[in-house]
Amino acid sequence: MTTQAVNPGTGKALQALVLAVAMAAVVGAALGFEHIGGYIPCALCLEQRTPYYIGVPVMVAAAVSAALKAPSLITRTLFAAGGGLMLYGAGLGVYHSGVEWGWWPGPADCAGAAGLTTDAGNLLADLNAIKPPACNETALRVLGLSFAGWNVIASVILAAACLRVAFAGRAR
Repeated sequence: MTTQAVNPGTGKALQALVLAVAMAAVVGAALGFEHIGGYIPCALCLEQRTPYYIGVPVMVAAAVSAALKAPSLITRTLFAAGGGLMLYGAGLGVYHSGVEWGWWPGPADCAGAAGLTTDAGNLLADLNAIKPPACNETALRVLGLSFAGWNVIASVILAAACLRVAFAGRAR
């Protein structure tokens, strides 16, 4: 029986793809709650999605970089960027959670225009009928946490995973 050396680039590529799928699943869940569950996001909710929208392609780029055996610095930098994006997302989630709990004030433009129709004929009627939530209103709490609170947990886990790979020992 022979043993084969595993290409470290293959492992990092797989880790990057798993992280990309995990990030897509988190933002996909948020989109599902919006479009299927009917939870209209506030301005801060929408802003918390941005690190995921950027993070997914960054992790795909890290997977490609690792698979093509690009210099380790490039792959590790992409993992670090993904970790930084998720830390930024965690910070946004903490800020939003604090606004929801009344620990500090939210932004002045705290109501978004989510949920409006794309049909110009119904636009004026929808402006009067649909009121986007304020950032300090919690749409749903599960186990005591709002969507923002759960985003903090997801972001911290994803950041830790990205940064663990970024700062792990150099691949041979």
